[in-house]
Amino acid sequence: MSGFKYNRWLIGFIIIGLISALVVGWQRHIVEENNSVVEMVLDYEDAVELSQLEGVPLDKVLTELKTAGITSLAVYETSLKKLNESGKVSTVSGAALLQSYNSGSLSDNSWRALVEQGQVKVEEIYVTGKDYNTLQEVKADLIRRLSLERVNSLNINGKEVLAVKANYEKAIKWNLGLSTEELNKVENAGFYIVARPSNYSKVQADDIEYVFGKMAGHNISTVIFSGDEVLGQPKLLNETALKFKAANYTLGMVEHPQQLQFLKQDGLLELAEKVDYLAARVYVIPKDEQRKMSIDDALERWLNTDQERNIRVNLMRSFEEAKTGMSLLETNLTYFKGVHDKLVENGFVVDRAGTYQYYFPNKLLLILMCLGVSAAGVLYLTLLKPFDPKYQYMIMFFVAAILAIPIVMGQGNFARSMAALAAANLFPVLAMTYQMDQWKASKIQSSLKKIMVLALSGIMITGALSFIGGFYVGALLGDIKYLLEVNMYRGVKVTFVLPLILVTFSYLVRFNLFDGEDYKGNAIAQIKKVLNYPIYVKSLVAFAFVALAGLIFVGRSGHTYGVPVPAAELKFRAFLEQLLYARPRSKELLIGHPAFMLAVMAFYRKWPNLLFYTLVIVATIGQGSLVETFAHIRTPIFMSFMRGLGGIILGAGIGLIALLGAHVLYNACSFIRKEQQR
Repeated sequence: MSGFKYNRWLIGFIIIGLISALVVGWQRHIVEENNSVVEMVLDYEDAVELSQLEGVPLDKVLTELKTAGITSLAVYETSLKKLNESGKVSTVSGAALLQSYNSGSLSDNSWRALVEQGQVKVEEIYVTGKDYNTLQEVKADLIRRLSLERVNSLNINGKEVLAVKANYEKAIKWNLGLSTEELNKVENAGFYIVARPSNYSKVQADDIEYVFGKMAGHNISTVIFSGDEVLGQPKLLNETALKFKAANYTLGMVEHPQQLQFLKQDGLLELAEKVDYLAARVYVIPKDEQRKMSIDDALERWLNTDQERNIRVNLMRSFEEAKTGMSLLETNLTYFKGVHDKLVENGFVVDRAGTYQYYFPNKLLLILMCLGVSAAGVLYLTLLKPFDPKYQYMIMFFVAAILAIPIVMGQGNFARSMAALAAANLFPVLAMTYQMDQWKASKIQSSLKKIMVLALSGIMITGALSFIGGFYVGALLGDIKYLLEVNMYRGVKVTFVLPLILVTFSYLVRFNLFDGEDYKGNAIAQIKKVLNYPIYVKSLVAFAFVALAGLIFVGRSGHTYGVPVPAAELKFRAFLEQLLYARPRSKELLIGHPAFMLAVMAFYRKWPNLLFYTLVIVATIGQGSLVETFAHIRTPIFMSFMRGLGGIILGAGIGLIALLGAHVLYNACSFIRKEQQR
């Protein structure tokens, strides 16, 4: 089949959708550019530990941390265990008291009298403290968590002792609210406070009031909840949200270690919605990873994290071991200052975490994009088998209406995600299909120079057409939910596989998979021939090789793969990250784009058809990867564009080298063959 026509009206609708996508993309870019403030946070407990390990007064450590660039200290809820270790309270089980009494080691007469009166019980724990305010905070929170009936006050030697009906081993680990003393200490040292409260069992409205009452009046910047639930889960999230809004706190959402949304915390996403997404993405380097890192490695990690994943709260850990030639404190001060300076050098402001403005694209622009995607789908069908334009427009408007109605009625998240999925799969296929038609309509060229020129112009045009799909995807999903990754693109695996299938259909109606002209342009006949092909051992080996390559290709996509990345590739990636604004993807730079260049030579030099088809498929991988880059909405859209552009330029350079190599190899083989025939 030959003479495929590109319906200009369909192309016109695609262009209208593209203009809409560019408008939304620009608006999104402005929103992203306006969110450039990063908060550097260290746990208050880490600061205390550094002070103790180095023998340096805590006040001096705090001053040096602030000078190094730390903006905030995270204050967790206290516990009996922490208070015991700090000497602020003393907690002992009833069983331990009875054991001391029986062994004769209980010397305090008042305690001995209580034992003899039967008031010391095995099932209770006893809490005493020198600091009145600390003990009263402990008492208030124990009553709140357990009930008044389980917390009684005793008087021993004129001092209050709390008798608590609880299991000692569990009770000493319970969260007992934010320490007012620690909040004051952090605030007086000039830091923002990142509060880390937890939820209550069977939480009540007055529990929420109590927690926010403790935080009130303090310089709280961000609240990152501890534990498996946010405060107010499951039924009182509205109350929590109201308190958040009134206090203007930022909700911290900790990224999952696999970089897919967030650590599981019940109620987190619901609360984010209720606070109108006044939230910031939080990242912490896993402890096991940081142990193996140099300071320079950690600096690069933080810069890449903040640039590429819109992290705005850097929850930092201190290094546990000193680096060569430095004390432990000097090591960490060097680390923190290095992160601060690197961020500032790259255009960030280090202060209280920035948040996105509440952004949602204009609905009319979204509808026009849905119309453009529908036109692209119909255009692809016409490039497989032309049919009456009347039916083309009917299908286009019908599909566009299905996608548009949910958007008109609400936000149409599912409809937009389906449109984005279609765009991500269709546009790289249309780009490759157009290029195949260009090859087919051109004259055969054997000159290496002309082939190189055609390959360069071809990869640029094809890349530009694929970018259209990227702009569609980045705009269709460009709202605040996707920017924060509350919602995320779910079609990554599909986008890596489906374009290869669709391009195969385009190829089969234009070229022959086998050498010769018997089945040219007849896709059904070629598929039947493949299915009827005898199975040989070499066929099984080839199939196994293809299956393994496919497994590695799909398995390494996303963040849940089990296929390790070679150390050499990791070093190459690190080199590119330092060299370029945005590191191109390996699938584009090293595989897809060079394969495109070789496909040009394969066509014009009449290489075996199966090899030509293979190169077309591999080239499609590069184009699909380019579009899929834009599906990572948490990455700034300008960075996605630069990543794709860098991949095309460098990939084309590598492709030129591959063309030269193939040309030299071909000539060498031809020379050897001629010599053998003499």
